[in-house]
Amino acid sequence: MITPVAEKISVAPTTTPEISRETALHWLEQMMLIRRFEEAAEYAYTQKKVGGFLHLYIGEESIAVGAVAGMHADDDIFTHYRDHGWVLARGVDPKPAMAELYGKATGLVKGKGGSMHFASVEHHMWGGYAIVGGHIPLAAGMAFSHQYLERDRIAFCVMGEGATNIGMFHEALNMAAVWKLPVLFLIENNQYGMGTAVDRASATVNIFEKAAAYRMPATQIDGNDIELVYTTIREYAERARRGEGPQMVEAMTYRFKGHSMGDPQRYRSKDEVESRRPDDPINRWEKKLIEKGWANDALIKEIFARVDKQIADAVQFAEESPFPDPSELYTDILVEE
Repeated sequence: MITPVAEKISVAPTTTPEISRETALHWLEQMMLIRRFEEAAEYAYTQKKVGGFLHLYIGEESIAVGAVAGMHADDDIFTHYRDHGWVLARGVDPKPAMAELYGKATGLVKGKGGSMHFASVEHHMWGGYAIVGGHIPLAAGMAFSHQYLERDRIAFCVMGEGATNIGMFHEALNMAAVWKLPVLFLIENNQYGMGTAVDRASATVNIFEKAAAYRMPATQIDGNDIELVYTTIREYAERARRGEGPQMVEAMTYRFKGHSMGDPQRYRSKDEVESRRPDDPINRWEKKLIEKGWANDALIKEIFARVDKQIADAVQFAEESPFPDPSELYTDILVEE
């Protein structure tokens, strides 16, 4: 009898590229931008300027920033509905991103998608998907197109750990493995699927072990270590690009806010949340840069001030932008010649 055990690839990548001071500071600024964007979105939501659902990325910023740095600019990203951080890490201007939250005509998708449907064709960012697991087969399909057309590109599929209990997850992984598709599946394990702890919802607590059923290389890493995220994703993406088939990385993290703005968080205590504060990825990276002599308190304040100005401009842009014309209800429904 063969016991299906995940092919545990060493957590430490085989090569560790040098990170320059310029890159390190850029990563810090990107994480700060995501944090401030989310805080501004949260405030706008309480003012009823943002409608629908709002899922914040606060506490998980290092995963998006590190992972995007580890892939090519034309690799295609599919992500879940906690998507704001991914769009900003990809380089999308925060102004249309904020306008989309406000439902304005100047938004990323003309104000028609809102929080859960951020997308940018220019940035190879294919959404934000509100249906849990619904985007996983789409990522596999994109990977198939890259393989069929012999492109030097991969599909990158981000999901929460809760999506790994969905049938579409297993269907897509099976097909990706059978056809050796160039796709990298990234699991953001923030410990809770909505209000349910992972150990109450999944028979396998170490989510990366689910890749074993499809003989897929997989590993689990500290998602709050941005440098480790970067080096791991960089290596696993290149494996997929070289024709070694689908890969999986599980990044362990923690969200400091509820599942969405309507979450009363009765499933966890305030003490639990506070106990995770020292592991905040932004604070960790700041501390590391200071220890290396690459930053000091004055420089960090300067970066925050620059980010705060960007976010203030984005909020002003969103508030002053017009709402879509009612005629937009009938556009973007069918492909037009």
